[in-house]
Amino acid sequence: MTTWNWTLLRAGLMRLDGGGMFGVVPKSLWSKLVEPDERNRISLQTNCLLLEHNGRRVLVETGCGDKWTDKERSIYGIEHRCVLDAIAEVDVAPESIDRVIVTHLHFDHAGGLTRLVDGQVVPSFPNADVVVQQQEWDDANANRSTMTGTYLRTHLDPIAPQLKLVQGEADIELGIRILPDPGHTWGQQAVLIDTDDGTLCFPGDLMPTVHHLGAAWSCGYDMEPYQSKCTKTWFFDRACDEGWLLVLDHEPGDAVHQLVRNDRGWYDLLTFDGQ
Repeated sequence: MTTWNWTLLRAGLMRLDGGGMFGVVPKSLWSKLVEPDERNRISLQTNCLLLEHNGRRVLVETGCGDKWTDKERSIYGIEHRCVLDAIAEVDVAPESIDRVIVTHLHFDHAGGLTRLVDGQVVPSFPNADVVVQQQEWDDANANRSTMTGTYLRTHLDPIAPQLKLVQGEADIELGIRILPDPGHTWGQQAVLIDTDDGTLCFPGDLMPTVHHLGAAWSCGYDMEPYQSKCTKTWFFDRACDEGWLLVLDHEPGDAVHQLVRNDRGWYDLLTFDGQ
């Protein structure tokens, strides 16, 4: 079996409206778990993964990127830090990335696919192919979203020649698989990686933080909230049965956890302390 070495990358903090992040869950409940700022925003991280095996490098997610104006940074609380800073800290050049996998194409996941060079938007990882679901690519290009400003041309058009479009569950390469987990978007996909620690799973915004464990604790941005609830049920069952480690994409604290069943008919999280 091919196993990958993995490194958790912190690609930059941001802030989004707490009501948007918790959907139908009232503020009287979610604010007991996470404190909003004076603008009702909560702190979020943009977590990514660097995978390495026999000199090959795969990046999972790219965060917000660095192309934001001061006004946009103020609105979303975007830190002056991006995935390029994170990989530089582990002595990895963007040109050495062979493949990028994104769970979906919202700006806080796909923004780092491109960067500004001399006023021009260019691919951040020029030698990598970019793996995304065909459904997600089609929806992004048609801007099929409840949020009109989340699929942005500056993140999409420059990387079009690098696309590797897939449909449904697929083996991307030895030891890396993708699994659709729809609800947040129709084309969202999880990434499963074989590692020495077992199966590492990056589920995207199916469960963005530790506080989104509950079946109904989903984002108000979800295209299909009921589908998200249904996906959580079968997804969490499989994660428990197969002992996956989950990497939570927006968790600002401990981001890697394992799911275990509890005596209440649902699940608890155990923090992984291996990194």
